[in-house]
Amino acid sequence: MAAVVSAHGFGHAARACAVIEVMAERRPDLRFEIFTTAPRWFFAESLTAPFSLHRFTADVGLVQRTPLEEDLNATADRLDRLLDPERGRIERLAERIGRLRCRALLADIAPLGIAAARRLGIPAVLVENFTWDWIYEGYGGLEPRLARHGAALAALSATADLHVQTEPACRPMGSALAVPPVARRRRAAPAAVRRSLGIPDQARLVVLTMGGVGWTYRGLASAERHRRAWFAVPGGAERPRRRGRVVLLPFHSQLFHPDLVQAADVVVGKLGYSTVAEVYQARSAMAFISRPRFRESAVLAEFVRRTAPSIEITEADFDDGSWLDVIDGLLDRERPDGARVNGAPAAAAAILDRFGEVLR
Repeated sequence: MAAVVSAHGFGHAARACAVIEVMAERRPDLRFEIFTTAPRWFFAESLTAPFSLHRFTADVGLVQRTPLEEDLNATADRLDRLLDPERGRIERLAERIGRLRCRALLADIAPLGIAAARRLGIPAVLVENFTWDWIYEGYGGLEPRLARHGAALAALSATADLHVQTEPACRPMGSALAVPPVARRRRAAPAAVRRSLGIPDQARLVVLTMGGVGWTYRGLASAERHRRAWFAVPGGAERPRRRGRVVLLPFHSQLFHPDLVQAADVVVGKLGYSTVAEVYQARSAMAFISRPRFRESAVLAEFVRRTAPSIEITEADFDDGSWLDVIDGLLDRERPDGARVNGAPAAAAAILDRFGEVLR
């Protein structure tokens, strides 16, 4: 099975991995050919299923100046090149997938994958909580080319044979299968995570994350001396190191991100799908930074407010360390009661029920 995955952050790769892993458990004979520019290590640490990685720019998403600021002109320029029919990207992708004898295709919001499946005559599955055309609609007045490109991408997405929407869906559609939030499953117990971090077993843990985009974590001086909590920062350093009560980690470390979130009492950082889905599964508290111009952000914020002890902070709060003022209140909040349902099994079951015979 082919999987064509957006590399806009790590959220799409995380969601695709969660679904692929369940599919492989139910069908150990399946092999996955993954087309993306997301890093190989991310899939290697997320999957036990057999896979090969093929470098391919699946979409543009949004060009980011920082994790919180978009460059719309650069985004439109890249879309001009990506969707130029004379460049033949869809044809070349279809040829590569065809040579691998893939019998079906999963696209995590990457419409070019669906277009390639159409050329090959194989079924295509779209998995999303938003589509790029919906995102680009929100910027149409600022960069008119985005509306034109969004319409072209919407036409490609509409041809998927199976449409799976993962909660919280930004534009719920009655024709799509709705499933709960999809996240990779944890592997290590919270006590084991604390031991790996070198902090006391009963310590209160705060995880800082800006998703898969680098960030300069400037406001950590007070955290180093915090009286109640310890702090883990994936993406905070190229090598693991410790400063007082702050443990800085590379993006690719021995600690699996869902395990860090499961162990955390509080998660602080940017709203992004995989972080929100992991917080939901862990029943952690969250201090979140929204992105006012990015349409998904409002949907994720409403979901977090509804399902987790939470508070919104600003980018300035995050930069200058004043977010620490709200941490004590979140540390004192009880986790929500009850188990949380992961939508990955439902998504995998729907794909295999529909296309299992094709994949034999």
